[in-house]
Amino acid sequence: MNIDPEAPQWQRIVIKVGSALIAPNRNGCSSQYLLSIANFIVRCRMIGTQVVLVSSGSVAAGAHLFNAEDNSSMTVKKAMAAAGQSEMMATWDRLFDFNTAQVLLTHADLKERDRYISVRDTIDTLLNNNILPIINENDTVTTDKLKVGDNDNLSAMVASAANADALIICSDIDGLYNANPKLDSTAQLIADVYDINADIYQMAGGATSDVGTGGMKTKIQAADKAVSHGIDTYIVNGFNEVSFNELLIGRNPGTHFHPHKKPMQDQHHWMKHTTKIQGELVVGDTFMMKDEATRDLLVPQDLLHVTGNFSAGDVVLVRKDNGDKLAKVKTNYSSCLLNFVATQNSEHISEQLDNTDEPILSKQYITLLGA
Repeated sequence: MNIDPEAPQWQRIVIKVGSALIAPNRNGCSSQYLLSIANFIVRCRMIGTQVVLVSSGSVAAGAHLFNAEDNSSMTVKKAMAAAGQSEMMATWDRLFDFNTAQVLLTHADLKERDRYISVRDTIDTLLNNNILPIINENDTVTTDKLKVGDNDNLSAMVASAANADALIICSDIDGLYNANPKLDSTAQLIADVYDINADIYQMAGGATSDVGTGGMKTKIQAADKAVSHGIDTYIVNGFNEVSFNELLIGRNPGTHFHPHKKPMQDQHHWMKHTTKIQGELVVGDTFMMKDEATRDLLVPQDLLHVTGNFSAGDVVLVRKDNGDKLAKVKTNYSSCLLNFVATQNSEHISEQLDNTDEPILSKQYITLLGA
């Protein structure tokens, strides 16, 4: 196969495929649109590019097995996911003549650093043994507290964990437009995005598919996460085989989100884009955070009040009373204890905490945020 010399020399890519491509009619899985995607994956592997597949579709694939009158409840959707996941994996298996591996994740597997590293190690081991990882959120067991919620953002988290060079997000339109092309005939495709700012987010509308859970907004969020980790990100039309042919010869068939020239360090990226805030520590105006290396650690006198219920080891937001966000951090103490410290504010309590080996904030896990 002849590959254009200008084609990107990707070592590892993540491709995200949505429910509308897997089960377009909610009547089980269909290979109608998956054949061209599978062919793209095969061709990538032939030229030495490792591929990780993030595939939605378990709920849509299993929907036809359940009474249509009952399929709106969360319990039934979890059962649909359980039934549809095996059908979805079987469908992908039929399209490849090499081994695949199922990897089901919840947000808990990514928000805890040790488990995040474990996910990375598993993906590395599978790829280094020429096995295609097929990743999906574990909808059968996840809860509101544990779920990512959409596979666009999951794919960006996976791309970061896997140290991918590129993230390809399949959509039902060619990419990001300056208006909804399904409603506005004058809408224009934006080929290149170098800065994901408020204007870019404003262009992203809601979900356009009645099958999937993600719309353009979640794709922009995913691109934002990925490019800050130095990952080239594309939104392309997954229904159009031409999209994949263009990518293989180094052309942009959709919207290319260019990576940051100075990507965030891995641990700070994980803290900012993968961990979830469980509560807030509100501090006084005298408290300052200069940078991660020379930060001033929080002392009891700085603490005005605490919001949310969290445990020691959870990630919290540190902000000023005027709303300015300072940092995402791991706290070494629970909300119960810190509430007591904030309300009592006695010198005795302050002295006790100052003399412990554990500061209020974890020195290892602090990431500064913009105001």
